[in-house]
Amino acid sequence: MARRRHVPQRTCIGCRSARDKRELLRIVRTPEGEIIFDPTGKRSGRGAYVCRDEACLERALQARTLGQALKTEVSAEQAAALRSALQALLAEPGRQGP
Repeated sequence: MARRRHVPQRTCIGCRSARDKRELLRIVRTPEGEIIFDPTGKRSGRGAYVCRDEACLERALQARTLGQALKTEVSAEQAAALRSALQALLAEPGRQGP
């Protein structure tokens, strides 16, 4: 009988739904203080997960849960950069969400 492999679960900070880690996008606050998307999930720093949906990112920014999860203030410039980076990630072929 084959063993089932463990699939890590993470919670979206926008909609609070638990999903497979691979279905979500990681946002990381690097040691230098940058707030960026981490498509590989391996960058060092404090991370938070969000669905591949612009509405979840907006909800996390409006409710300030992204700043709480990353333990920092998210400026308007950083929020705008995250919005444009998410649109670029979603526009890439093969990167569409579930």
